Parts: sequence; C-alpha cells; structure tokens
Amino acid sequence: MRLKGRKVLVTGSDGFIGSHLVEALIQEECQVRAFVFYNSFNSYGWLDTIPEQIKQEIEFFPGDIRDPRGVEAAVDGCEIVFHLAALIGIPFSYHSPDSYVDTNIKGTLNVLQAARSANVEKVLVTSTSEVYGTARYVPIDENHPLQGQSPYSATKIGADRLAESFFRSFETPVVIVRPFNTYGPRQSARAVIPTILSQLLRKPQTLHLGNLEPTRDFVYVADTVQGFIEIAKSDLTIGEEINIATGVEISIGQLARELIEQISPETSIVCKEERTRPGKSEVERLLGSNRKIRTLTQWVPKHDLRRGLARTIEWFSIPQNLQPYKSQIYNI
Repeated sequence: MRLKGRKVLVTGSDGFIGSHLVEALIQEECQVRAFVFYNSFNSYGWLDTIPEQIKQEIEFFPGDIRDPRGVEAAVDGCEIVFHLAALIGIPFSYHSPDSYVDTNIKGTLNVLQAARSANVEKVLVTSTSEVYGTARYVPIDENHPLQGQSPYSATKIGADRLAESFFRSFETPVVIVRPFNTYGPRQSARAVIPTILSQLLRKPQTLHLGNLEPTRDFVYVADTVQGFIEIAKSDLTIGEEINIATGVEISIGQLARELIEQISPETSIVCKEERTRPGKSEVERLLGSNRKIRTLTQWVPKHDLRRGLARTIEWFSIPQNLQPYKSQIYNI
C-alpha cells in the first residue's frame, strides 16, 4: 500500500508517539487529520511545538475518543486510521481504572465501529508490550500468553481482543501494533527515562527511583514510528499482531547507572517505596522478538540504545524542553 496522497487519521496525535507519527506521515506526503483531545485552551499538545511549516499541512480535529459521534466524524473520509489515543500511566490506573475502561476499551470500540462504517482500508490499533506481563519465555513473540498485571494492561488486552473480533467477525482490516518501551523526545514524565533525565539534568544529590531489577526492551521513538509506517505500507499485515522491539534488554538499575555516569556522576540512587508497583503487578522482564515485523515489512531499527539515549539527552538538555518536567514529584 502506498501512503503518498492518502487521507489518514491519527488519534492520540497530540501525545508523545502520536506527534512524531504525524510529522513522519507529513514527510510521507499523506493528508493528515490529527485527532487531538479537546480542551478549553485549544491546545494541540506536543503538536503545538512542531515546525510551523509542518503544522500548516495538518487538519486538526479536536474531540474525545470516548464520544462515538465525534470519532465517526473524525474517521469520515479517511482511508487509513492510526489509533494511538489511550490512557497509559500504570500507577494512575491503580486508582482510576474506570477511566481506562472508558478510554482504552470503549474508545477503541468507537474507532472500530467508525472504521467499519466508513470502509476504511486499514486500521492500526496500538497495543503495548505490557499485555504480555512478565515474560514466560524470551524473546517474547506474538504467540506469548497475555496477562493483565495492571488495570492499564488489562484494558489494552480488552482493546486488542476487540480489534481481533472485528477482523474475524466483520473482516475489518485491522492490525494490532505492539510497541515495546518507546522512549525519546517529548515522552511524558511518568516514564522511566524522562524520570531519570529530568532529575539528573538538574544535578541532584540523589536520584529517586522504584524497583531497579526489571528489564525492558527500549525502542527509540523514530524506530517505533517507522514501524507503524512500514506496517501500514505492507499488504501482509492485516489481521496480524506485530511487535515493534529491538531484541535487546537492559535493567532499570543498569540504565540509571549508565545515565548517571554520563550526566551527573556524583548522584546516588535512592529507591522509594511510593515509586514501586505492587509485587504481583510488576512486570519483571520484557524482551521482544522482532522476527515477525522483519518478515512482513521492510522495518529495520536504526537506533541502538546508546544512540537513542544521546538524542534524547540532547533534547532534554534544552532548557525550554526540560522546564515543564516536575522532577521533584513522582509523576503517575
């Protein structure tokens, strides 16, 4: 499938991955409609910060993914839908699970219903590696069992299975895209790499973190975005669940120590109980297989962790980028 000239919708376009995806789709010469979360300030989130010449190419659609009529209007006339809108903070899901059901499950249902009605050519539904829970074997491939270890991951499992049901029941051309731990410029403070960098760049005596033992497979945001694009282009991906992973893991503790050495060698790590997930909820190991995406598409990751972190540090080191991050509190 050629993307050039196609009318595409990106939900969650005002967020971290979504804003990068919008920019990349503009570079692919798509006609992009950006579904942004309606607010009284008329803020477009991270899309407010992109170059003006790119912004002028975007059709902005303020709305709420929980509103089926608004979603239907947003999808109307689009040929491809990239559905990224979601609530993603795991700690916040512990005390506000209802909002995750409404946004992640009902919101995805709204997108699927609208795409089915509009005869969209392809719908890419964004999943997460958290649906796997702690690895039972590695590397984790798409056949790995699913386990809801947090309300967040449970709602994403529900959304994934809804997407599968629309493919099997109605032949809706759905792909479930499952990124592992994406990082890079613009990531929210609730994620571990921004948590570390926003503290270290202010040269603290102590770095406050939670559990240091879990391992993660970190994917630089440009590679994640390219994964979405290659999955959209491929004619072999409809009806599939596809990981975007590097196949390399690192523990949170090792990651923190490497960043300390680069940025603020005098800083020591302090583990805080409030930053630790409940024991049975912690996902201890995530290491993904990328064999399927390499087989079905032209995707190849271009950033190893060292290169991706260097670009991320460079972005966070710009004062106006760092300023909004509240490093003195635990962001959930």
